[in-house]
Amino acid sequence: MTDYEEKVAFLGQWGCFQYVIFFLLCASIMPNGFGAFTLVFLTDAPPHHCTVPEANLTEEWQKAAIPFVVVNGVEERSYCSRYRLDVVIDLWAQGSAPGDVNLTQLQQEPCVDGWSYSTDIYQSTLVTEFDLVCHDEWKQPFTASVFYAGVTCGSLFSGELSDKFGRKPILFATMALQTVFTFFQVYANSWILFTVLLFFNGLGQMSNFVAALVLGAEILTGHARVMYSSLATNSAFAVGYMILPIFAYFLRDWRSLLLGLSLPGLAYIPMWWLIPESPRWLFCQGKVKEAEAIIRKAARWNKIQAPQNIFDQVPVGTARKRRKKNYSILDLFKTSSIRITTLNLFLIWFIVFLGYYGLSLNTSQLHPNPYLSCFISALVEVPAYISCWLILRKCRRRAAIITTFCLGALPLYFIQLVPKDMPTLTLIVEMTAKFLFTAGTCFMFTYTSELYPTPLRNSGTGTCSMISRIGSCVAPFLLKLSVFLKFLPHITIASLSLFAAFVTLFIPESFGHPLPETMEQMATREKVHCPCQRRKEPTRIMVPAEDPL
Repeated sequence: MTDYEEKVAFLGQWGCFQYVIFFLLCASIMPNGFGAFTLVFLTDAPPHHCTVPEANLTEEWQKAAIPFVVVNGVEERSYCSRYRLDVVIDLWAQGSAPGDVNLTQLQQEPCVDGWSYSTDIYQSTLVTEFDLVCHDEWKQPFTASVFYAGVTCGSLFSGELSDKFGRKPILFATMALQTVFTFFQVYANSWILFTVLLFFNGLGQMSNFVAALVLGAEILTGHARVMYSSLATNSAFAVGYMILPIFAYFLRDWRSLLLGLSLPGLAYIPMWWLIPESPRWLFCQGKVKEAEAIIRKAARWNKIQAPQNIFDQVPVGTARKRRKKNYSILDLFKTSSIRITTLNLFLIWFIVFLGYYGLSLNTSQLHPNPYLSCFISALVEVPAYISCWLILRKCRRRAAIITTFCLGALPLYFIQLVPKDMPTLTLIVEMTAKFLFTAGTCFMFTYTSELYPTPLRNSGTGTCSMISRIGSCVAPFLLKLSVFLKFLPHITIASLSLFAAFVTLFIPESFGHPLPETMEQMATREKVHCPCQRRKEPTRIMVPAEDPL
């Protein structure tokens, strides 16, 4: 079957069935929004300093026992050292005042008695619970990288499993993974156990997004599909993202926050009886009767009379032949044209998500109030997705992506020119870049799902998503480059973004083409030409019509 959309055109693009699928799948995506960035609050380090046991010291001497250091031109109390406590006690016993002593000449020692953390913003975080500071500070970005490593593995396997066992089972399995392991994390009594549970939580994170994206893209048609795969899915993600700082504001203990975020997962159980399998996928598996049953159910919901034989023009044996064909991730590299497209997509996905997560994970540093900065970062995504949807309706995919990457690099280059005494302007500049990188992620999900054929659509999108998660794993460590130069992470992301724009030139266009059903349809898509190469018009050969006799 090469004209699936023509076969189901009698359903119309919008009806009761499409609306139900549209909104239920969007609802299933919302947990990805708050799940993807929970670590912004869980691994945030509040102001802290070495604990100074009272030992009858006056409050003045307790404060003086912590040395001051200069960080990025600002003087602040040291996080990881204090003056030797026995020396401080001797000076106090002698009746000396802190102002009478040159404290900078005293020897320093590490925080042997632990740390004191500010509770002005958080009651507790992973950092305060397990002391992930100073010599253990590396565990902060490593925790995020373990989570995104789980996301990477989940994206790798879920795509192929979805193409093999169906979109619906994998969608609900990944939703269950998120809910169950988020709940288990509440009771983690060590950083190691928490990190292990976090990895399994990551297996379901974003794999759910990809499964829902592909399922909806295969059920919906026309403008409904474009709206769903660009605006709707990503806006649902953004809504979940905006819910996160609201939950975090009222649940300032990390265990309470995780518990609050896990319980809504129970509301998704009834969806199993409302969301169907993809008819397009069922047909590719040779399950024509099941595919027809779903289409007829959709017709009843839309109050439309279905044709007597929906797939009556399917050649005998075609479905059976397709069912015997097993596809795997290796088919993404089967031919030279598909292989080049796949490798270029890998590179672009890696770069755009490195930038997206790098800017998103930096939100707690943008404003003294991390809840406000996180909400602003999430809010910026809504107009980005709306713009993306409007552009995708009318514009060619490659031109839109190249323009977005080039414009996204400019604010990141210019941010270092903003004066230090203008933090609001710095926030605006970085949010401009966040807006464009958010649009870039939206473009890539839609673009990729349009390039790959039905038997490989979830594997292709899932594998690209897996590669993008490697960028997510790198992002927390990329932000640590600010130790050497404050805006070095921004410069790095901007330079890679320009390179991604160049690579996009060598990927086929999908605008105006129907979704490919077979590998052959993908391989014969419009060939990519170097922009400096003049295209030749194909030679048209007139062939006389055959004699019907």
